[in-house]
Amino acid sequence: MNAEMLGDRIRRLRNARQWTLKGLATKSFMSVSYLSDIERGRTPPSLKTLVRIARSLDMTPSQLLDGVDLSVYGP
Repeated sequence: MNAEMLGDRIRRLRNARQWTLKGLATKSFMSVSYLSDIERGRTPPSLKTLVRIARSLDMTPSQLLDGVDLSVYGP
């Protein structure tokens, strides 16, 4: 899974909760523009950011990354 696919997964999880991008940004203490870039695959999130997003979605990081190909982050 590349950064675009990871972003799409985050977007789908957010939409399943019927949250706006602003709502997730508020819960995760991040800017709307940064989260938008992550969801669009423009910016791959750091591990710290993934943890914040996962916690905001009431998930563990491992649940968020379930099925994600981490090769996008290097060997």
